[in-house]
Amino acid sequence: MNLTILGCYAATPRTFTNPTSQVLEIRNRLFLIDCGEGTQVQLRKNKIKFSKINQVFISHLHGDHFFGLIGLISTFALLNRTTDLNVYGPKGIKEIINLQLRLSNSWTKYGLFFHELESKESEVIFEDDKVIVKTIPLNHRVYTNGFLFQEKIRERKLNLDAVQNYEIDKCYYQNIKNGKDITLDDGRIIENHKLTFDPVPPLSYAFCSDTAYNENIIPYIKEVDVLYHESTFLDSEEALAGKTMHSTAKEAATIALKAKVKQLVLGHYSTRYENIELFKEQAETIFPNILLADDGKSFEF
Repeated sequence: MNLTILGCYAATPRTFTNPTSQVLEIRNRLFLIDCGEGTQVQLRKNKIKFSKINQVFISHLHGDHFFGLIGLISTFALLNRTTDLNVYGPKGIKEIINLQLRLSNSWTKYGLFFHELESKESEVIFEDDKVIVKTIPLNHRVYTNGFLFQEKIRERKLNLDAVQNYEIDKCYYQNIKNGKDITLDDGRIIENHKLTFDPVPPLSYAFCSDTAYNENIIPYIKEVDVLYHESTFLDSEEALAGKTMHSTAKEAATIALKAKVKQLVLGHYSTRYENIELFKEQAETIFPNILLADDGKSFEF
């Protein structure tokens, strides 16, 4: 599982920082999460192929999380894209994008599908044979969702020595990998665990930005491998965090601790701070496994 941070700063873009956008690669699936201004430039800088992006997840309709979407959609059209693009986001995202396409007479030739979200309960919004994506209801000034990406359990691994020892025909290998026991010609039943090894444990990633401190999300993110949680402010601006419905670094760490996650990635820093290391220092007083997001940084889990 790989995470590439395209942008992780709050509010406005600057010459050296970008608003929220990131790419998650899991089981050879590429998911674009939020799409602030400059996203397509950051995609190019980080050498991420546009053609591999088929799903875009927008957390909420504040500009620093989706103002780059219309540009990306238009560029896809200019590049003669033919593959469908699916956009998952709050109700209203379709109206906003279609208005811009209509007034600029810039309709796409590829399929552009919007999946608008309204539920305040967690729901499955994407699923294929390898990955499932659920919403995480967040608490912000407008309707906002985080997203939980869960890898599905892989096939079991064949123990070739054992399979060959029992002289099992190759036509049964797929059934064995699917977890089935095997009955031999003499009637003996060979239990699956004697023929296979456990698969690699499935990975999970939770994206939570923007939100006020909200313990209601803990059941949804419990024991995830990686949690990205906004940390807009330091302790000195705790009152401002409450007023704007954002989180501090310590609050993000508290959520990580209570949810028993394995790794916390901090991001969505207010641009008032010159040194983001302070976010890590404050968060580490509560939770030990802290990574700092920064534009252009990639993590492999």
